[in-house]
Amino acid sequence: MKLFEYEAKDIFRAFKMPTPPGGVARTPEEARTRAIEVGKPVAVKAQVLAGKRGKAGGVKFADTPEQAEKYAKEILAMRINDLPVEAVLIEEKLSIQQEIYVGITVDRNERKYIVIGSAAGGMSIEELAEESPEKIIKMHVDPDLGLQAYEAREMAIAMGFRGKQISQLGSFFLTLWNIVNAYDVELTEINPLILTTDGRFLAADARLNIDDNSLYRHQDFIQKIKREPVEQNDRERMATENDMAYVELDGNIACICNGAGLTMATLDAVSLYGGKASTFLDLGGGADAKRVEKGIEIAMMYPKVKAILVNIMGGITRCDEVAKGILSSRIDGDITVPLVIRMVGTNEEEGQEILREAGIPFLKTMEEAASKVVELVKEVA
Repeated sequence: MKLFEYEAKDIFRAFKMPTPPGGVARTPEEARTRAIEVGKPVAVKAQVLAGKRGKAGGVKFADTPEQAEKYAKEILAMRINDLPVEAVLIEEKLSIQQEIYVGITVDRNERKYIVIGSAAGGMSIEELAEESPEKIIKMHVDPDLGLQAYEAREMAIAMGFRGKQISQLGSFFLTLWNIVNAYDVELTEINPLILTTDGRFLAADARLNIDDNSLYRHQDFIQKIKREPVEQNDRERMATENDMAYVELDGNIACICNGAGLTMATLDAVSLYGGKASTFLDLGGGADAKRVEKGIEIAMMYPKVKAILVNIMGGITRCDEVAKGILSSRIDGDITVPLVIRMVGTNEEEGQEILREAGIPFLKTMEEAASKVVELVKEVA
């Protein structure tokens, strides 16, 4: 579960972490009021669960309350990464001496939390890792002992800080660790953590993702889950409403399968033959014709899709139902890109006969299907 910046900062403040003064606003008029309350130039920041909002025009700096109202009106009318902006955060504009990155996440390979820090904050940690990996400091946390105060100070020293700044920065790492423990956090980061020109450290940004599997321990978040899922675009929302696992990727081949393992294997097969998936769509078990048709509809809504690969391993899912759903989608005109099908398992022969009679080709192995769909995409490129 991802929290908005203002929600994460509410938790940060509850743990006595220093943050810039300000508050959330849902209308331009409210933004003006918030700016008056701050009493200084402010940052007007889009509250949306998407990265690189600054580059998208979702962060502006206002010198007056009137200007804050104007910028809020512009930002609230935006969509960033196809997500609507329904709130802005109005905070004091900071006088910056240095931007820093601090964060804690799960290292699944090591089965431990890992603390990450860099004196070169303000940019994506992924970009920084590619351009200047030597600037990133990492430390695994002993799961029995937790993050110790001396380890937090060692992080600050390794990042190049000296004097009283060591304990000041170390306290941010310790506070983040306390939040991780209290809320079963998968990922939390501050980027940037600001060192101001007058020597203060302030969390200028906040990211907090909570493990969905732990929510039964955090009943106060249950109502947040029930809110309108503004972090989802229309395709993701439709998939959620139909209980489908759906993830959008950077490629152009939509992979529609049944079962997360098969879907992942299909994505790997596409990559093996030189293609890139645009869509991870798991129909789930027992998918009937209507569910298959809905899955194709959702996949086709994504503009990046240039071809569809349907890969079904029939168990409780019947191949004849899958074939009927595909046929119905074609008759309705939903399929406007090349389509490759591979179906094996329950009622395999019946499903293949339906496709054969409709003149829809199919293949027998995942490797053949992956190779074919990549070939078709190259032909239409």
